[in-house]
Amino acid sequence: MPEEFQRIVPAPPPAADMFATYQLAYEFSQEVEHRQEFEDYCQWYYLTAQSHREELEKMRGDINLFGWFSRGKS
Repeated sequence: MPEEFQRIVPAPPPAADMFATYQLAYEFSQEVEHRQEFEDYCQWYYLTAQSHREELEKMRGDINLFGWFSRGKS
């Protein structure tokens, strides 16, 4: 390449710099994906726990049939 064009067109970055940039972008995308999966899991866990609390309150109001049967055998 003529010397006058070398001033206009920058030299390509070394291969190590290109791979470092790729690695950084890959690690960032993995971190974003991991955090999103964790956020989804936390949301699912919260909703499931809330559902279980509601079911427990319903069960506390139900008649205890098991208690009736176990008292008769003792």
